[in-house]
Amino acid sequence: MMKKNALIAAAIIAIASTSNVYAQDGALTVSVKRLTLETARKIAIAAIAECRKQGYQVSVTVVDRNGIPQVMERDTIAPPISAAVSKDKAYTSANFSTPSGEMSRFKDSPLYHRDGLQMSAGGLLIEAGGYIYGAVGVSGAPGGDIDESCAKAGVDAVIVDLEMQ
Repeated sequence: MMKKNALIAAAIIAIASTSNVYAQDGALTVSVKRLTLETARKIAIAAIAECRKQGYQVSVTVVDRNGIPQVMERDTIAPPISAAVSKDKAYTSANFSTPSGEMSRFKDSPLYHRDGLQMSAGGLLIEAGGYIYGAVGVSGAPGGDIDESCAKAGVDAVIVDLEMQ
């Protein structure tokens, strides 16, 4: 039991040391910045608009920094499966603090087959001023590179405003 508790404590310390939310010495709480619903919607709609401009119907999911969905939009005739895939791309990006496509290097690891992770292009961090707000995932275009370009358009729609905060 003691060994298990030590492992849990080590995992918590490792996770806390990689987070960009810091507690000051003696503080009893931490402040976490979150996107407003309106900002998350703006990201999703801008990503859909970019994919429409390119001729594709897609789904877009915006998640918070923990990978919890905040907004999900599916364009009129986007494939139904694209909704789940966009969520998984955003979740993967948020939890590993990297674009989901960069996770493809783990193809031969047990992580690659873990439910809820999508290690293909189309998930990007929403990051400004050194702070990770969450991630956006796009799915439905005929290639991850196109999904990613639409995700980038979504982030670009709010990045200047986030940087000014």
